[in-house]
Amino acid sequence: MRFASLGSGSKGNATLIQEQETLLLVDNGFSLKESLRRLALLEIQPEAITAILVTHEHGDHVSGVGRLARKYGIPVWLTEGTRKAAEKILADLPVLEIFNGHEGFFSIQDVQIQPVTVPHDAREPSQFIFANGKQRLGLLTDTGSITPHIVTEFDGCDALILESNHDDQMLAESLYPQHLKDRISGRLGHLANHQAADLLSRLDTSRLRHIVAAHLSEQNNSISRVTACLSAALGCEESWIEVADQASGLDWRDI
Repeated sequence: MRFASLGSGSKGNATLIQEQETLLLVDNGFSLKESLRRLALLEIQPEAITAILVTHEHGDHVSGVGRLARKYGIPVWLTEGTRKAAEKILADLPVLEIFNGHEGFFSIQDVQIQPVTVPHDAREPSQFIFANGKQRLGLLTDTGSITPHIVTEFDGCDALILESNHDDQMLAESLYPQHLKDRISGRLGHLANHQAADLLSRLDTSRLRHIVAAHLSEQNNSISRVTACLSAALGCEESWIEVADQASGLDWRDI
């Protein structure tokens, strides 16, 4: 199994997961032209994408899904709540599949997918764990707080893409209006660096080969703060913490 990021942040998100001939795209917040450019940088033709999974309806995750799916006939998987919330963007899709985040895993060809319900200010958001029978890759972003369910499901992953959105002090001192600060730092907002670190300290990370910090705020965070915080939780060198950034994402990583 391998994974890559086309980009991660408030201006657009998309993640690729590949197992044998199965290629999954999670979210797409980029224009069609930009999606194709970023896929090409990872040496991927859009015709090779098996399915697109959508975590939730916010524009930085879903705005480019419909165009890509319609042009290349790609099936789209999402919750019923997300479908209703993004109905206009996702109209006239070639194939639409609904999953229930409370009903266990489903499979798309070679990949088993465990949806994980999360607290976020969206209609019916879900994050995911991807497995091939031997390895598990966790994807956890756009989550405002850590629940016991999240801790249970993400325990023992071989690789983890984890939101580390903001530094509390930088957010508090930023020029953002108070209502936006409250939304970001609230229970249904985004994970702060210390919350991501706290989750890592509660997980069995003995199998962890890759930890990728994702969805970093360009205004309210810094790579140095993220790597310092997460490496302290894991007891590793800061250089071991990888970052999926907005401009260039993350190149392929093998698990």
